[in-house]
Amino acid sequence: MKKHRLWGTVLAIALMMTSPLLGCSAPKQETAAPSAASETKSGKELVVARKVDAGNIDPHFISSTQTSNYVYGKVYEGLVMRDKNTQYQPALATEWKQLDDITWEFKLRQGVTFHDGEPFTANAVKATFDRLLDKDTASPRATVFSMVQETKVIDDATVHIVLKYPFAALLSILDSSEGSIISPKAIKELGKDLAKKAVGTGPYRFESWVQGQQMVLIRNDSYWGNAGEIEKVIYKSVPEDLIRVAMVESGEAQVADQVPVTELERIEKSANLNLLRTEGYGVEYIGFNFQKKPFDDIRVRQAIASAIEKDSIISGVYNNVGKRANSTLSTKVFGYNPDQKEFPYDLNHAKELLKQAGYENGFTATIITDERKERINLAEVLQSQLKGIGIDIKITTMEYGAYLDTLANGKHEMYIGGWGNATGDADYNQFNVFHSSAIGEIGNYSFYGNPETDKLIEEGRREKDQQKRKEIYAKAQAKELEEVVLIPIRSISHLAITTKNTEGLWMNPVGFFIFNEVTVK
Repeated sequence: MKKHRLWGTVLAIALMMTSPLLGCSAPKQETAAPSAASETKSGKELVVARKVDAGNIDPHFISSTQTSNYVYGKVYEGLVMRDKNTQYQPALATEWKQLDDITWEFKLRQGVTFHDGEPFTANAVKATFDRLLDKDTASPRATVFSMVQETKVIDDATVHIVLKYPFAALLSILDSSEGSIISPKAIKELGKDLAKKAVGTGPYRFESWVQGQQMVLIRNDSYWGNAGEIEKVIYKSVPEDLIRVAMVESGEAQVADQVPVTELERIEKSANLNLLRTEGYGVEYIGFNFQKKPFDDIRVRQAIASAIEKDSIISGVYNNVGKRANSTLSTKVFGYNPDQKEFPYDLNHAKELLKQAGYENGFTATIITDERKERINLAEVLQSQLKGIGIDIKITTMEYGAYLDTLANGKHEMYIGGWGNATGDADYNQFNVFHSSAIGEIGNYSFYGNPETDKLIEEGRREKDQQKRKEIYAKAQAKELEEVVLIPIRSISHLAITTKNTEGLWMNPVGFFIFNEVTVK
């Protein structure tokens, strides 16, 4: 009875907040709702209401930062990590050095044990990266480590990563979900079942996961570092925005992610809520499928870029959360060019370009988006703005997994997307979003390929001089915007909320929650 009364309270609060919620329904996990009394009084359990359920949680198959946020930095960790100032710090490696242009040596932390009892040694590092790069594994994330030639075990506490060519951003990918070190025993015994069970060395052990309902992590009391005070993290899958907010406001959950910008004023006035706001590495944008007419014509893409008025989108759609984007890279990412020029807003020029392309009377096209409120609103504003040049946009809203599948398989014409850079280095975006080898599932959803752009991206990852790297990436950004591979709209800011008595939670620029310092009073 207590469970049903609790959800009744949440729904009553949500219904009082705003009439549009009448069209929503309670999430599927209603009968699995935890007891608020048992969780919040102890201060040892943290309920996190999340908009998007996890997908495949195998680090070699994770397709989104939303899924990575469930396990990376919690169950899994890498050789290095970044602190609050985004500086590299020791994690499973205590020190490292570059021996020559292509060889890096890592000294490994001693006395670390995987959650299944397997000891952490150099063999675990080798087993993880060998599996990732094995063609039989068929990992779509292998491209992130495609520059690795070999992982050599020197002794139990020393490993060498030998590259095919100099790669300046190695540390950045080692601190990413793809850099997660997996138990060799789990690799052997679980195989493909790693998709639904995680076995790492992190501050939390994976306990259970009922898809569409909840995932539970338990504190790792044998953790080598500071695991923090929270003994149990319970992720709740709650796709409805207003119900997530209501759950935190009522105390049923202590944290909620992906807070809609439309709720900022109410959140800031609430006596029960704290707002977390972190400038992110990612960029939200409008994209095209180069394989579909008329978007194979650069004049059409340039016309659309000239017909979009961004300032009204930033204020009207995003409530001034995030920054207007002038580049395919976020302002916080290494390699961002602040001097990159955009297409000026010019409807007459846009109409002339369409006329030149043979579409003087416009055309009809479909744009797809996932179910995030801001993205749906952006699609509607885009629909309105493009009417001014005779383009009739039809909007299709999709569940997140179906949305990703549609993009990966090239079934779209236009789309609203975002690329959450997981490393803070330009290479991650550039290679995964714009290189021809990344077309499809890896992340190049534009199906764009240009040898000149490929060459710049490859030069950027090989160049050791950081200033020269910036110059190379400035050229790449200019090329991508000139060809209108994407139309960047805003640099992302991540929003989350907590209860007033929840302290110490922070999000890194990727948007990942860090639980080690959390207390619930």
